[in-house]
Amino acid sequence: MNIYVDFDDCLCETARYIAGMAAEMFGKNVPYEQISFFDLQKSFSITRDQYERMMIEAHTRETLLAFEETPGASETLNEWIDSGFNVYVITGRPYSAFDASREWLDRHGLERVKLYCLNKYGRDSFIKKSDFNLELDEFYKMHFDLAVEDSTLAFKYFDHLPDLKVCVYERPWNRTCELPGTGYRLCPDWASIREFAKSLRN
Repeated sequence: MNIYVDFDDCLCETARYIAGMAAEMFGKNVPYEQISFFDLQKSFSITRDQYERMMIEAHTRETLLAFEETPGASETLNEWIDSGFNVYVITGRPYSAFDASREWLDRHGLERVKLYCLNKYGRDSFIKKSDFNLELDEFYKMHFDLAVEDSTLAFKYFDHLPDLKVCVYERPWNRTCELPGTGYRLCPDWASIREFAKSLRN
């Protein structure tokens, strides 16, 4: 199987960390369980300028390496790789975050995982034709059997794969969303994702 795995809030607890940043930087005390929107500017009720400042800080090497692993993530990915599956971590993080993101994976025992930054947002500074960046036309040529994703905004990037099974990692901002189809399943943790992946092999 070819497996797509998102990085933030699937492999690591990004939103939990950023909630602390919003409180420290702007006095916005929004508990993690009350982060109702994937749009963090909206969830924390901050200005566009404040949001951009927070995102700059959130993408520094020191901050990226501080994100805690989501329990069971590295164990599951390594189990898949040991079973012969191809695992691709495909993130919407900017290319400038690649080195720190690669270091985070390596520190968490995921040296064998392939990492790509997908250019979802048309950044002017996106590095073309590099070994670790994907343009959308390149991504659409890839085939996946299973995806792990938390962002409802990313679901549109799976439309070209009608047989794809998607494990939606359950987070406060997606619990009440309407899933696009029968191929999507809301999963509360990596244990449930692992079991679902096993069922696809049977």
